[in-house]
Parts: sequence; C-alpha cells; structure tokens
Amino acid sequence: MKASRLAAAGAVAASAVVVLSSPAFAHVSVQPEGTAAKGGYAVIDFKVPNERDDASTTKLEVNFPTDHPLSSVMPEPMAGWDVKVTKSKLDKPIEAHGRQLTEAVSKITWTATGKGVEPGYFEKFPVSVGALPEDTDELVFKAIQTYSNKEVVRWIEEQEDGAEEPENPAPVLTLSAASEDGHHGSSATAEATEKADDDAEKASAETAAPADSSDTTARVLGVVGIVIGVVGVAYGVLAGRRRTDA
Repeated sequence: MKASRLAAAGAVAASAVVVLSSPAFAHVSVQPEGTAAKGGYAVIDFKVPNERDDASTTKLEVNFPTDHPLSSVMPEPMAGWDVKVTKSKLDKPIEAHGRQLTEAVSKITWTATGKGVEPGYFEKFPVSVGALPEDTDELVFKAIQTYSNKEVVRWIEEQEDGAEEPENPAPVLTLSAASEDGHHGSSATAEATEKADDDAEKASAETAAPADSSDTTARVLGVVGIVIGVVGVAYGVLAGRRRTDA
C-alpha cells in the first residue's frame, strides 16, 4: 500500500512538473541563424509552435523595440502568409549609412492566407535585421499569437532579474560581442573565403613561374635545333660540291 501511494504521489508530482514547465518549451521565441553580433546584421527566426489541439495559428504580430530602433528590417516572403510591415516615427532620429532616419519598423504582422500553423506543428518566420545595437546585450520583441478560434495569446511579459520565468514571456534575442578585428556577424566565413582566395592566388603564381621557365627553355632549345639543322644542311651541300669538283 505504501509503495502504491508513493508511486501515485510520484506520478502526480511528475505531471505537475510537466504542466508547470511546458510554457518554457511552447512559447514564441526568437533565435539568430548563426550569430547576432553587436553592430552587425543577422537573420533572426521567430519560432511559433501551435499549443492548441483544436485550432491553428493564423496570425502573428511582432513588435520591434522602440528603445533600440533598427535601420534595416526585411521579412522573408513566405508561402501561405501575407506580410505587413508597419513603420513609426522615431522620437529621436538615428544615423544609418551616412544619413538620418526619422522612422523605423515598429511591427511586422503575418496573416495566414491558408491553414496557418496547424496543431502539432511549428513554423519559423525569418527576418533580416541590422545594424544591431552596440549598447545592449539583448533585444525584446513582444509578440501576439492569434488562433483560428479567435483566441489571442500575448507573449509580452519581460523577464526580471532573479525572478522565475513569466507565464507568457516575450521573445528575447541575445546579442554576442563584436569580434576584436572589427568584423561583425559571420566574420569567420568571410575570413575563410578571403584566405581561400589568397591561397588560390599564391598557388597560381607558383604554378605560373615553372610554366614560364619551361616555356622559355623549350623555345631556346627549338632555336638551337633549327640552327644546328641549318648548319648541317649547309655542311652537307658543301661536302657534296667538293666531291663533284674532285
């Protein structure tokens, strides 16, 4: 009896843990494709899982931070979704590519033109963003998820230091430090490509030098051969004449 009670209590406790922790695995989140370095550009994905068994996600609204406006925001076209980009006037203009911007993207709205994100599935919504701010370690994107049954879930609660994760946390993009050499974003790939180009040029130069030398040698030998041939012919003619005179 005691063992049965302990087993039942353990099962209840395990179920409670799963229920309490499930929001951490099912909320709308944001992650970069690769790295999101301060001062650089990145492609970020808003991951939207469907938490319902009887409804599809048909709309996603993502609000962009107004305290750190981004000069470039470009969503990727997605089949089955209509994308609307909303811009708002900035309280303070920002510098971008040598000019001042007075407005920036404040919200992107994806509306399903088909079935949306059906139960048991998730979908990623890619957006190219930059230049990422250098004076913060993270960006908070508040999101609103709407289902086909008109239910609305607001992922807008910000995490406070030392506190437990809120029930409906807002997506947070963690920014990595810019590389020491001044490159931003995928600098490793750029450096690898540059190194490969340099190696190819060196190999080409090293290959060209012996080829040029061999070509010059061949030409010299060819000329020498022609001269020897002419001399031989002349010698033969003279020798023939001497025999005739004799």
